[in-house]
Amino acid sequence: MAGISIILLAEKQHDTVRIMRTPLNKIRNIGIMAHIDAGKTTTTERILFYSKKIHRMGEVDDGSATMDWMEQERERGITITDAATTCFWREHQINVIDTPGHVDFTIEVERALRVLDGAVAVFCAVGGVEPQSETVWRQAEKYKVPRIAFVNKMDRTGADFEGAVESMVERLGARPLCVNFPAGEADEFEGIIDVVRGIFVKFDPESFGEAFVEGDIPEKFAEEFAKRRQELVDVLSEFDEAVLEGFFDDGEITAEIFKSAIRRGVIERRILPVLAGSSLHFTGVQLLMDAIVDYLPAPTDVPPVEGIAPGTEKPVSRELSPDAPTSALAFKIATDKFVNKLVFLRVYSGRIDKKLGLLNPRTGKRERISKIFQMHSDRREPLEEAFAGDVVAVAGLRDVKTGDTLCDPKHPIAFEAMIFPEPVIFVAIEPKSTADSKKLNESLLRLEEEDPTFKVREDKETGQTIISGMGELHLEILVDRLIREFDVTANVGTPQVAYRETIIESASHEYTVDRSLGESVQFASVKIECFPRERGEGFKYIDAFDDADFPMEFRRAIEAGIRDTLESGPIAGYPLLDVGARLKSARWSEDSSTAMAFRVAGATAFGKALNEACPIILEPVMAVEVVVPEANVGEILNDLAIRSAHIENVGDRKGDKIVDATIPLAEMFGYSTSLRNLSKGRATYTMQFSTYRRLPGHREKALLEKIRGY
Repeated sequence: MAGISIILLAEKQHDTVRIMRTPLNKIRNIGIMAHIDAGKTTTTERILFYSKKIHRMGEVDDGSATMDWMEQERERGITITDAATTCFWREHQINVIDTPGHVDFTIEVERALRVLDGAVAVFCAVGGVEPQSETVWRQAEKYKVPRIAFVNKMDRTGADFEGAVESMVERLGARPLCVNFPAGEADEFEGIIDVVRGIFVKFDPESFGEAFVEGDIPEKFAEEFAKRRQELVDVLSEFDEAVLEGFFDDGEITAEIFKSAIRRGVIERRILPVLAGSSLHFTGVQLLMDAIVDYLPAPTDVPPVEGIAPGTEKPVSRELSPDAPTSALAFKIATDKFVNKLVFLRVYSGRIDKKLGLLNPRTGKRERISKIFQMHSDRREPLEEAFAGDVVAVAGLRDVKTGDTLCDPKHPIAFEAMIFPEPVIFVAIEPKSTADSKKLNESLLRLEEEDPTFKVREDKETGQTIISGMGELHLEILVDRLIREFDVTANVGTPQVAYRETIIESASHEYTVDRSLGESVQFASVKIECFPRERGEGFKYIDAFDDADFPMEFRRAIEAGIRDTLESGPIAGYPLLDVGARLKSARWSEDSSTAMAFRVAGATAFGKALNEACPIILEPVMAVEVVVPEANVGEILNDLAIRSAHIENVGDRKGDKIVDATIPLAEMFGYSTSLRNLSKGRATYTMQFSTYRRLPGHREKALLEKIRGY
């Protein structure tokens, strides 16, 4: 029974797929990640075709790609949301999640990597490591995900395999190791040299790459092959004795020895195997699929998943086995017109079925699953049960959020919560008619539940509904979904910068509530200290009042009051960022103290302390990369200077200049039009959130004057 999962069979009974089990060591849970337009979705499409999951390949450019199922994805030719599927290759089950490449949807990559055992990083052979490549790489590092790399688009003009590999060293700090390399580049690209097996592989375009010929390495690539082979031996022999022994014994090292050593190096995250190809033109993808099976870890290769016992800080762990107590992580929630809500789960241990009651440690409530599905993009294949190692979607869960743990009530565990970035841009939205008002509010709440980086709030002064997100495209897509999926019509304002407030000093304030409400008296007195935290650390509450007699009910009320205050800062009412609060002391009365009184006292004391702690306004600052022809670089730099840019670096890439800068988001509205005009359409740029930084004095004054209407 140990080490099992599921293989779907074609035969169905009572609309539920009959199952047999795949050995756990033959499962690969992987993600495909990259910068936008590097070819992730096309690569996934080829994987599905060669594994016979689909029988006709779609294309991103014509809106027919299997994994880009949303209307907005097909119209724009980009991936917006994670799409999951399962296929089989060499008797291995590969659970694949195709992730977005656009920075506005980076949370989709984050939550996928949180639950995956391995990843394929796709790089464009022309661009090499690009800005979003770095972002997803950092996310993979955060979750210690083993990776292999695929240098795509080797047939494009300007393709540079060696340059792409070097950029992995320079920009990612990786240790790339070429397990194959391209036989030629651009117009001269003719196939792949397999360094591990010592052969040349040529793919047949007439059969869409399904047919290929393996033969001797052409003489013109013999020198490069010898060099790459020696690199393989040198690197792998550092940590694998079998490679070292094979080298010293007779110099003959079999492909099996190489593969075993490479696999070990990947799982231990010592090396980054690099492969080459052209997904669009059907070259090298089968070798990539072999590498997924040969090098990326199975669930059995991953350490036990760590968590804590709910309500304590006591560490507990779960073996990734179907025989261990059940545990799973809800990593994604999707709105579904048929079952209202789909929750995507990674099952870490045990099994789940429709009879099993599962505990949600966050709420303390039990949840019951009504349906289990294996997903193929937007299509669902019903299952009766799922096991450790599986990635499935379920229906019937009521109070579950992204990042929640579901576990055996008799053996509770809570996995580490997921942290999501703060929105940087917002717009006001209102229904076009009174009839749309309720529908709009309900639809926004469903979208907010689905997307943790999308926030909805009400402006207390104007009564307007404010929606916030990670960028203009993010909000544009969400508004479009409101119209198409939820049949809501609304008026949308112009995008605005999502400023934040924080403090730069510590301060304490004591506040007492002592008032009569009818015949009763409400009493509560607290002393609260506020203090600044490092950027990105978020809010932290510390209960430093050590009187054991002080009721827990009042302690919780004080914290709740303080958290109420976080939504509106003392200067202009922007949400607070990176602050801490410490309860230092409290006074109460057994006769007249109530939780409500302490909630009010906590909120008021904290608010007044903030006023005394030198509050400031923060603005979002973006990391911007501009690729511009050398002839136009002067004009571009002048324009960036006007936009208060801080130039980090100006480099070269194949005849173009690469300008790296940090720029306030407020200065970036309309930049695409300006850049197009300055470069006659030849320059491009990418932008992603970098940090929040103090708003300069003159701009803070102008902002406050605008807010206050003078």
